[in-house]
Amino acid sequence: MSNLIEIQNQIEKLQKQATEIKTREFAITVQDILAKMQAFGITLKDLQVGKVRSTKGKAKVAKVGKTASGKANKREKPASVVAAKYRGPNGETWSGRGLTPRWLAALLAQGKTKDDFAVQN
Repeated sequence: MSNLIEIQNQIEKLQKQATEIKTREFAITVQDILAKMQAFGITLKDLQVGKVRSTKGKAKVAKVGKTASGKANKREKPASVVAAKYRGPNGETWSGRGLTPRWLAALLAQGKTKDDFAVQN
């Protein structure tokens, strides 16, 4: 059976190997990314937007700003904030939109009702 010192030496050796591999593969990975960016016409600005949408099976970066005609792009509209309709025992909130959150689903399974957690205005 190996002792602690031997295991720690093995860990240190493996960590050094991992660092060496990462260093070697980093440059290759960067070159691969740059080649793909060039092939698909991706710019740094595209990457900073961070919104990807799909068009005919191809992923494209959603452009934010003005259209070619100079009009504002409709996607600039910020998402509206919806007030919470339900509040859980631990302070969790839910607007009532979308899927029922896990915390509320668990409480409903215990026989509670949504009205028990309705926020009073």
